[in-house]
Amino acid sequence: MQGQNWIERAGELFEAAMFGGDTAALERSDEVLDSVEAPLAMARGKVLHVRFLNDREENHQELVLFERAAELYERLGDASGEADALFWVGCWHQVVKGDGVAGTPYFERSYALAKTVDDRMTMSYAIRHLGFTDRDAGRFDQARERLTESVTLRREIRFRPGEAAGLVALAYLAAETGDPAAAFHHLDEAQSVAESCGAKAVLGWIEQARTHIRS
Repeated sequence: MQGQNWIERAGELFEAAMFGGDTAALERSDEVLDSVEAPLAMARGKVLHVRFLNDREENHQELVLFERAAELYERLGDASGEADALFWVGCWHQVVKGDGVAGTPYFERSYALAKTVDDRMTMSYAIRHLGFTDRDAGRFDQARERLTESVTLRREIRFRPGEAAGLVALAYLAAETGDPAAAFHHLDEAQSVAESCGAKAVLGWIEQARTHIRS
């Protein structure tokens, strides 16, 4: 529900309940308002996450927003939205708090839920971060499998910047497991993909990775 439409609809339902005695209008109002609040909470949470990545200053409100979005999407019966929100809850634990173990059940639930509605974008994020948890735990084969699946999913939906980012992750893993040739192959492929879609930030990550692997 966009712009003025939800405001008008909420106003109509308020009047129906307040003056018309339509008590069922209250539940319909909840649904209208939940459908607006959920994506707003997600958007605000994502802005806070990017700010954290830029300045490394934790804001607990990020977690509050993502948890609220997950609750609202579940209430609305929106599996894709709930899966996305659960991923970001997990990301808060893993990336902001540095606790991949705490984030794991959220990533697993996100992936499973997204799969039920063929939301391959969210699946690609959830399985990617499960791969990071595997890598940190020394489960390198499983990490490689999951990071590869993430790249494959992103290729299928033509999420080119995400595909390039996924190849960078595979390059780091290859280098960490003693295969620099494979690492540079992944980086060459990542650079080609990133250049083709103008992913300037990812190009910076690629250069950082090349420097790190050479050193």
